[in-house]
Amino acid sequence: MSILSSPIFAGYLFIINFAALFLMGTDKRRAKRHKWRIPEAVLFGAALLGGSAGAWAGMYLFRHKTRHWYFVVGMPLILLCQCAAGFWILCR
Repeated sequence: MSILSSPIFAGYLFIINFAALFLMGTDKRRAKRHKWRIPEAVLFGAALLGGSAGAWAGMYLFRHKTRHWYFVVGMPLILLCQCAAGFWILCR
């Protein structure tokens, strides 16, 4: 059984993607209220830890960070790299 097909890994991906989505929404709410913001490195870190789909969805769901080219290009690129790595691991 591959690590990618384990229920623990699926649970991890669900949690990290939900967390990335939540971080995007929280940062957008804080931005509107002129409060302390979540650092961009934290947003990218959540994506790099496996939450790229949630972060990318959060960008457009909350209309947040969609004018920053490094988010518009970076989030889908991270997701593409993660999908390619997963495909490579499954096909080995």
